[in-house]
Amino acid sequence: MSTPKLLAIAAALLLTGQALAAGEFYCCQDPQSGRRVCGDSVPDACRGRGFKVFDRGGNLLKEVGPPLTPEQKAAKAEEELRRKQEEAAAKEQRRKDQALLDTYATPEDIDMAQKKAEGDVTLSIREAQTRLDGIRKKHAKIANEAEFYKKKTMPPELQKDLRAAEHEMQVQQELIDAKKKEFDAIHGRYDADRKRYTELTGRRSTTAAPSGTAAPR
Repeated sequence: MSTPKLLAIAAALLLTGQALAAGEFYCCQDPQSGRRVCGDSVPDACRGRGFKVFDRGGNLLKEVGPPLTPEQKAAKAEEELRRKQEEAAAKEQRRKDQALLDTYATPEDIDMAQKKAEGDVTLSIREAQTRLDGIRKKHAKIANEAEFYKKKTMPPELQKDLRAAEHEMQVQQELIDAKKKEFDAIHGRYDADRKRYTELTGRRSTTAAPSGTAAPR
């Protein structure tokens, strides 16, 4: 710090008449007199304003800004929240990355896991489709029998069978649609795993990875 500034601080201390019992002191500009005021505790003139903290040698230790306005406090809280969210997201990404590396020893392991997952879903779709085809035949037979009762009252048992067949067809079709969506999701998930694995390790599969595979129709 320059000699003039040290002299100014010393003069301010003499003017305030406060002894330096502590190892540091506080200074600010008095808004009324325009003069620098200092003390071994924050002077009244400095409260609610920014001030500087010096050691006994006159060296600046830190600057304390004025109290934040409500808007500044809100902005600071928002920034702190954003920082914490980013830290949490980064921590979660590190956890996922480690789980990925723990799950797959090689890129080929990802290919094998994808083929198995897609194979299981494909089998479920085919089984549901077989059931749906059988129910459709049953429904067609019941519906053909119901044709005889267009102008008559259909027997309650026949009505029950017809509704049951229609409901079961709907159930199986919804199951097939859900499994097809699951198949597409599997493809996207393993593609993402494969891409991230390469980013982390720089290793790529030496085999042809499942690509562009569509769910069985």
